[in-house]
Amino acid sequence: MATLRFLVSGRVQGVFYRASAREQALALGLDGHARNLPDGRVEVLASGSSMALEALERWLWQGPPAAQVERVVREARDTPAAPGFHTG
Repeated sequence: MATLRFLVSGRVQGVFYRASAREQALALGLDGHARNLPDGRVEVLASGSSMALEALERWLWQGPPAAQVERVVREARDTPAAPGFHTG
């Protein structure tokens, strides 16, 4: 199991990005969270199989229909995410 942190920039707040990311992550069997950051980005922390994380990353570049993603930064993490997938 791997854990990745994604920082998503662009028009990603107020467009159901976190809720949509949660749906995608749960469908892929991932644990973690999606939360808004004060600087306008969304942080997505996810743990699971490499294939599922790659699929989530591809989705993060698109997001929900109203989103306009400009950048996705990927960082590896040593500590697994908490069970389930939460937004906050």
